[in-house]
Amino acid sequence: MGIDFISAEFDVVRDDARCTRCRVCEKQCANGVHAYDEKNRRMTADETKCVNCQRCVAFCPTRAIKIVRNPNTFRDNANWTASVVNEIYKQASKPGVLLSSMGAPKNLPVYFDRILINASQVTNPPIDPLREPMETRVFLGKKPEKIRRRPDGRLDCALEPQLELALPILFSGMSYGSVSYNVHKALATAARETGTLYNTGEGGLHKDFYAYGANTIVQVASGRFGVHKDYLEAGAAIEIKMGQGAKPGIGGHLTGAKVSGDVSATRMIPEGSDAISPAPHHDIYSIEDLRQLVYSLKEATAYKKPVIVKVAAVHNIAAIASGIARSGADIIAIDGYRGGTGAAPTRIRDNVGIPIELALAAVDQRLRDEGIRNNVSLIVSGSIRTAADVVKAVALGADACAIGTAALLAMGCRLCRSCHTGKCNWGIATQDPALVARLNPDIAARRLINLLTAWNREIKELMGGMGINSIEALRGNRLMLRGVGLNEKELEILGIAHAGE
Repeated sequence: MGIDFISAEFDVVRDDARCTRCRVCEKQCANGVHAYDEKNRRMTADETKCVNCQRCVAFCPTRAIKIVRNPNTFRDNANWTASVVNEIYKQASKPGVLLSSMGAPKNLPVYFDRILINASQVTNPPIDPLREPMETRVFLGKKPEKIRRRPDGRLDCALEPQLELALPILFSGMSYGSVSYNVHKALATAARETGTLYNTGEGGLHKDFYAYGANTIVQVASGRFGVHKDYLEAGAAIEIKMGQGAKPGIGGHLTGAKVSGDVSATRMIPEGSDAISPAPHHDIYSIEDLRQLVYSLKEATAYKKPVIVKVAAVHNIAAIASGIARSGADIIAIDGYRGGTGAAPTRIRDNVGIPIELALAAVDQRLRDEGIRNNVSLIVSGSIRTAADVVKAVALGADACAIGTAALLAMGCRLCRSCHTGKCNWGIATQDPALVARLNPDIAARRLINLLTAWNREIKELMGGMGINSIEALRGNRLMLRGVGLNEKELEILGIAHAGE
């Protein structure tokens, strides 16, 4: 072992008295952690391969297994933590860029948890959502600045193309290739059932899912994977992906091991080849260039579909959003620092970008100050975890929220952060046919529908408690929010008062 040895992060604790040697754990683990020792007739474990996906724990019929954190570690040091030391050892052994999955786990402030919602009491009574109508439907797209009338005096109700959502939640972009076919099927089914939309991500649209086009956002990323005329016409909206919260300033990379036959055909690249999205779009180096692509896509689809521009939340996001709002885009999607990913360089995931709460508040205020807020709708993402997060985001200025990690959790993800390996034991972030089959798309879709239904009910209850009966009346209503434990600058950017004021 020697100098390069790094102790396993987790221990597999097996109760030998309970273990029946059924070998279910061995069959369920794609990482090869569990094995049967024929000579001694007992199960063994190689903890160095364990990612704590909890598959063996969930399927052990006698509950004989526990996965616990290995207590063996380096001396306590608040600066040189065990994870930092281990990463240095890894890079000293092999000079590669460290890769990680899911969102940044750093212990930085989660502003949603430091914001509280106001409630009505007497002078502005609350509303009972069980007995009175509550409107959570939203329309995304350009809105007129004022009421318009036709020459005959009648109201002019013509609008730019709009996306209608039955609730202010949609599914984030997750590409076919990074996630399995069954994940996309579940997302498409749930989106249709709940009256919302799912996003193809940058991997194109599998031929089987064109039937769900009315509930699909098709993405155009820098690699242009799977982009062609029929693809653009299939979706309800087109999204130009400039960046994402987990890796601002860099492109995407899907390893060749995940580019199977169907993924290859969908992305229009050779089977087994790495799919690399460059950091920049090589035809976009200014807002003027972005404007040209926006209108090229509108021309290609006869101006029938709204165009979304997705960007990562970075320090000058308010100025960026101001430019996008003037580019002809109908919707801006902003992805925050804690946004999930199938694979990203660890250093970028954990150190680049800003929290979505601060980015959203800054963008909404900048667009209002410039009198162009109605030019675009705002979608935000980046660790939207609960219905309360949705309500707080809308009150900070969002029109809708997109969820990715929460949707994967609803389908069974255990956040083991090994998506980039392609060995997802739950059939989510994998293209291995045996593993893909573990996720039943019908069951997964039902769980997604349950989640969105529950969140929509909670949103109505929270709005009712505020005395608000429509999501439109909540949007940008920061008077309904109060901060706790925030400094003056944070409160200023968020545009809210401190609790007690």
